[in-house]
Amino acid sequence: MDATRVVLRADGDLTVGEALLASPVGAEVGAPGLASRADAGEIVDLDGLPVRLDAPSRRNAAVFFYRDLPREVPIPFDLEILHVDDDLVVVDKPHFLATMPRGRHVVETALVRLRRQFDDDEIAPAHRLDRLTAGVVMFTRRPQVRAAYQEMFASRSVTKTYWAASAAETTLPAAGVRVANRIEKRAGDLRAAVVPGPVNAISTITPVDDGFTLMPHTGRTHQLRVHMAGLGVPIEHDPLYPDVRPDLAELPDLGDFSRPLQLVATSLEFVDPITGERRRFVSHRRR
Repeated sequence: MDATRVVLRADGDLTVGEALLASPVGAEVGAPGLASRADAGEIVDLDGLPVRLDAPSRRNAAVFFYRDLPREVPIPFDLEILHVDDDLVVVDKPHFLATMPRGRHVVETALVRLRRQFDDDEIAPAHRLDRLTAGVVMFTRRPQVRAAYQEMFASRSVTKTYWAASAAETTLPAAGVRVANRIEKRAGDLRAAVVPGPVNAISTITPVDDGFTLMPHTGRTHQLRVHMAGLGVPIEHDPLYPDVRPDLAELPDLGDFSRPLQLVATSLEFVDPITGERRRFVSHRRR
């Protein structure tokens, strides 16, 4: 995994150590942990030079260090490799496995598994899926091509298709519906919400024999989950929508993986920005 980057938000009379302890990551590591890293020369600046904790803090200066790995519940599902070439690794991610390290999930992530499997620290995600969502995720293998593939996702030139199931009865028309509204997710709130304002979230949702086909035309946080719940067909085993369900959310942390969110990124289709080839990758995880 990569080093943690902390931007110092305080200056004046504070030292680097005091400014670090004022940050969430620094507070998590604690004063003894920061001191031991500094003594070993493991807290460094942007140029890789060791930083002293008693040095004056400079606002917006960045420092880097490695955090201790959290204790994680092993995710007992394989990360299936769909495609490998010199530029890309495309995988079929299982439910419960995060795309990349974040918060309590570090080792049990697709990125760390791939870097270990290929012994390659240059592997990086071109986009990401939520931890609870399964399906197709694409990673780049060379820094020289990373921007081209990431821009492809940022510009929405990739066609994404999802499948979902709901335990609720549906009255949606067979031809499907187009949902267009405004979704925002505020810091500190687990859930995204539909709010007044200009449209920034658009999805097409169509009933099929075993659930729904979903096509997001934008990429807001939890967009498909919010739209499905708003149509009265919340995705099965969703711990956040339409209501927060702590009992369901905590099951994976207790080693219970029996109720995965029934949402799968079933396919990615695009024109390769490097080769010009049209490519399509399909998940095998649909129920």
